[in-house]
Amino acid sequence: MDCPILVWMLSYNRSLTQEEYDQCYQTLRQCVPHAQVPYATPQNQEFVRQMIAYILPLLMMRHRRISRLKWRDNCTPNGKRWIEQLPDHPMDTRVRAMIGYHLAYEANLVGMVMTQGRQREVVNIGLGIKQLCHPPDTPVPVYVESLYHKLTRLEISFCSPPQPDDVILRRVCLLLALKQAYIKAIGQPIGFDWSRLEFSPEENVAKGDGIVLKGWEFRIWQAHIQIMHDDESIEEHLYQCACAFYRGNDSVKFIWQKDRKDLDSWVQFLTVDQLMSVLPKLTD
Repeated sequence: MDCPILVWMLSYNRSLTQEEYDQCYQTLRQCVPHAQVPYATPQNQEFVRQMIAYILPLLMMRHRRISRLKWRDNCTPNGKRWIEQLPDHPMDTRVRAMIGYHLAYEANLVGMVMTQGRQREVVNIGLGIKQLCHPPDTPVPVYVESLYHKLTRLEISFCSPPQPDDVILRRVCLLLALKQAYIKAIGQPIGFDWSRLEFSPEENVAKGDGIVLKGWEFRIWQAHIQIMHDDESIEEHLYQCACAFYRGNDSVKFIWQKDRKDLDSWVQFLTVDQLMSVLPKLTD
């Protein structure tokens, strides 16, 4: 399946004002009826991240110059979302491409991965985001050991001493991002046993219950963002990102995107200011 993949990543690089929060919430209530996000305050970071994530599809469709009245957001029985563009008039019987998408967020990064094609081809897509950090009072090996229940024995061997701490942290975040992307791509609920999956990207290996995940494509990249705090200090964040998409062929493919020019061809980075500048147009 030759379905193009695009990713939008919004850096939650500053806090929302109360006015901005209310504007976002009203847009959410008006345009995304399936979003069950309680009204809170800008200080409730979890709800803010959820709200911004739900707004990203509106932003993407606005970028395509498609009015909100001209598309419908649908959901499969296992929670996979896809967008259907509505015909201009009842007699229009043209077959239109559908857009499958998945939303994810962690800390100050909110993302959406999408692809376009026939409905049954586009829904099996997922995004994984994992911040490269650990609790400040916990050594990296101890932190990673607390995550062993999500890894296989082979994966644990990749993420253990005598490897340096930075290598251990980077590897475990990569594995978790890949697993999250795949689990979301197949529409599995919370509680799925992550240790049923095994990844070794350097060896082009991806397995589920010991069976090779044929037909799956995994893309791997990192996102570096800057967070501005109220005291005007700047904090650097680094995230490991991965997307999973089922192409239906006989192989497993890993694509490493390290060159910024290549990454910019399919990953778009946004800020809160850019979101707020276009927000009033999203209800059109």
